[in-house]
Amino acid sequence: MNCRICDATLPDGAMFCGECGSSTSATPESRRPLDPRPGDTYVIRRSDSGVLSVPLGETADDGERDADDVHAPEVHAESSAPDASAPPTESETGSSARFVLTFTTGEVVTIRGSGLVGRRPLAEPGESFDHLVQIVDRGLSVSKTHLEFGEHEGDLWVADRFSANGTVVRRPGEGGVRCEPGRRVLVPRGSRVEIGEQAFVVA
Repeated sequence: MNCRICDATLPDGAMFCGECGSSTSATPESRRPLDPRPGDTYVIRRSDSGVLSVPLGETADDGERDADDVHAPEVHAESSAPDASAPPTESETGSSARFVLTFTTGEVVTIRGSGLVGRRPLAEPGESFDHLVQIVDRGLSVSKTHLEFGEHEGDLWVADRFSANGTVVRRPGEGGVRCEPGRRVLVPRGSRVEIGEQAFVVA
């Protein structure tokens, strides 16, 4: 019996490799770290589910599609680069709405435009944000870069950035919606967004 990670010879019944410390059930695929970059390659359009996504390349003339029918295309590095021919966004023109995020950790942050939230949020190469919102979480349940936020037509959206403990959106009068990493979810004012063991309310 050999370790599937380092190919070291293991005794019968071994649970861990004495050379690399890997579990005997581990495979190279299971040991591969998650891609920390957001998987969102969408332009946003409102839907009843609160998901604001349709694949890039689909135009308004293609007709409405349910969020469950939408599949993410492959993510390419250039997909996050702004289109020079596209009209300026609300955050670029300075006409964006203002939101107040009140965190259970005690921070109160007023935001406009786009940003990242986490214990030590950091943009990926080529990304640009209006805000990097850092919060104190001694329990480390919040990832360093936990979620991304932005706005569309005066509404706030959030997208989980492949965080370790996930993101849950609780809209007023509704149950919780667990955010699929990289997919933008609408967050109306009065909603509570749970990030690990912490949370914030949108006003």
